[in-house]
Amino acid sequence: MNDKPEIWFYHLERSSLDQVLPTLLEKTIERGWRAMIKSSHSHRLDEVDDTLWTFRDDSFLPHGRADQPHAERQPVLLSETGENLNGAQALFIVDDAELGGTEGFERCFIIFDGRDEPALQNARGRWKALKGQGANLAYWRQTDEGRWEKAA
Repeated sequence: MNDKPEIWFYHLERSSLDQVLPTLLEKTIERGWRAMIKSSHSHRLDEVDDTLWTFRDDSFLPHGRADQPHAERQPVLLSETGENLNGAQALFIVDDAELGGTEGFERCFIIFDGRDEPALQNARGRWKALKGQGANLAYWRQTDEGRWEKAA
């Protein structure tokens, strides 16, 4: 485990969170990692919960809520507090939720909608603050074809 995880910013321009998040979670689980999704809005966690059940006809991503029984067993945990109950290696921040402590995580994903001006400004402020703290940062942006490329 790293004291300083990688912090990757994902700038959504062509896709929605519901399109991008399940793919990132699948890759996380394929790595053998557990994941936590943190949002400060319970309604967003409800939406993510629904998406993870229905994003593809032939499968679903095993997941649960932090405020439900057996949270520690979940490969993907949905949380408002960010308490790492399932021992996740990957933290996904959505809806401008606070990053909080990153100890114990290998990688943190800050996913923001570049079409939403307040979200874009918030992400720029976070990037600047984290860079000033010496964080290990990467910035990913979608190409015109919808693929992800590392831009910084």
